[in-house]
Amino acid sequence: MNDHEDMIVKVTNEQEFWNELDALVSSDSITTHGQIDDVLRSYLDFAAQYRQEYLFSEYDVARYCYKLLDATVFQRHQQYVRRQMLFCLLQEDEVALVHLSAAVLLYDGRSSEATFEMMQDEAVFPRLVDLIRVRSDDEPGLHRLLLELMYEMSRVQKLTRDDLSFVDDAFILYLLQLVENLSEDVDDPYHYPIIRVLLVLNEQYMCFSNAPPSPSNSNGKSGPVANRIIKLLSLHGPSYRTFGENIILLLNRESALSPQLLILKLLYLLFTTPSTYEYFYTNDLYVLVDVIIRNLLDLDHGDNDLTMTSDGSEKDGQRALRHTYLRVLCPLLKNTQIAREGSYYKREEVRKLLYLLVDRSSAHFAPVDETVLRLVLRCRQIDWLREEGDELDQEIERKLNTAMPAPDQSHLAKKLLGMSLNQDSGSSLSVDEAAAKVTKEKPSLPAPRRRRPTVKAPLAKKSWGAMSTANLLSAPLPPLPVPQHADRKASRSPFVDEGEDA
Repeated sequence: MNDHEDMIVKVTNEQEFWNELDALVSSDSITTHGQIDDVLRSYLDFAAQYRQEYLFSEYDVARYCYKLLDATVFQRHQQYVRRQMLFCLLQEDEVALVHLSAAVLLYDGRSSEATFEMMQDEAVFPRLVDLIRVRSDDEPGLHRLLLELMYEMSRVQKLTRDDLSFVDDAFILYLLQLVENLSEDVDDPYHYPIIRVLLVLNEQYMCFSNAPPSPSNSNGKSGPVANRIIKLLSLHGPSYRTFGENIILLLNRESALSPQLLILKLLYLLFTTPSTYEYFYTNDLYVLVDVIIRNLLDLDHGDNDLTMTSDGSEKDGQRALRHTYLRVLCPLLKNTQIAREGSYYKREEVRKLLYLLVDRSSAHFAPVDETVLRLVLRCRQIDWLREEGDELDQEIERKLNTAMPAPDQSHLAKKLLGMSLNQDSGSSLSVDEAAAKVTKEKPSLPAPRRRRPTVKAPLAKKSWGAMSTANLLSAPLPPLPVPQHADRKASRSPFVDEGEDA
């Protein structure tokens, strides 16, 4: 695209630069593909020449992109312009052109997921892997943008086996090492984009974890795909603990549904894989227990950002999120050093939390469903949480025996979570369905975390109703409720145990 350099207008100040960009895309008479190509070449080449002078901030790059995306030439020829930008990303080696074309695709894709679908159709994912591998300290903005583009592309759709084959051990270790290397920089802009890429890659691996062999597949590629993130944390976990510290920190801060689910799904795998039982420091596990207690108490009260939608889907999202938190809580309390070291952290608070989750008479909670009953009973059967003659366990069993089976809502669970309903570790659905209802929100970027402090990190305070979380858990337990049927409209958990439906 450098054939037109001799036609590039010379400018001497920022206002002239932006005026020229407006002029390049302002014509309403651009109709043929040849005319569109000329406009795009001029638009890219002109900006590339002055990128270091006038496009040095993320705001400036976004402004540049939206001038094109709002222009008539794009509005009338969206698919063609997208494809030309995509080919520029695939074929160009000049840093400036890669940066600008990737930025246009990212901002366009955030408004129309058709862009990311086109990227997959044209096999852009391997190109992104190669570009991210070669990190230049002189181009930090480009590297972060490529990470965000990979995340957004992988967030809305299931990648192919061939795509995932380009993610080798070296690439995962490279991302984990970046988190470690930058952990001391409080202003580091890379932690969140890198972590989100790792989380969404874990989701992609889960999509293939239960894939059955396909005899019709002529290339012989079928069945499960190894989860390289879990594999490498199993082998090298102590060397990459900053990643674990950061996902707990993000879970503590996050209020949007989709990011919480991505984090919880990775935590579940870590706490159910023997070689990663002790990946986290004990103090970090204590923080995680506090976060889960607080979030489970907050969920039913609606004091978070998960508001009800007109079709009721957000209520179902809250229910699914509550199930997922409980799924993570059980192996966290059972398999990690919290149980083995005898600290029994927050034992009474956890017991009272589990009581409140099944006490339908409490004004703070929505009606209990069958899945919550099963998950609470499983948690209460952990040795160090049990007490001789616990009446609540008997009450839960009575409720389960009298509860009517919940209607099959596997389609809902799939849309919300992208998870299989057959095995705990599975995720048989493509990520685009999981994103359909829960990933339209764009979470704000949290400040990166410093190296793990010697004292436990404080939790963000959330209050709800007249009682704080601490006051609620310290209050004496009320009498056991009268047995009632479980909520017949409850959705199913994303992690169904073997034999749970027997």
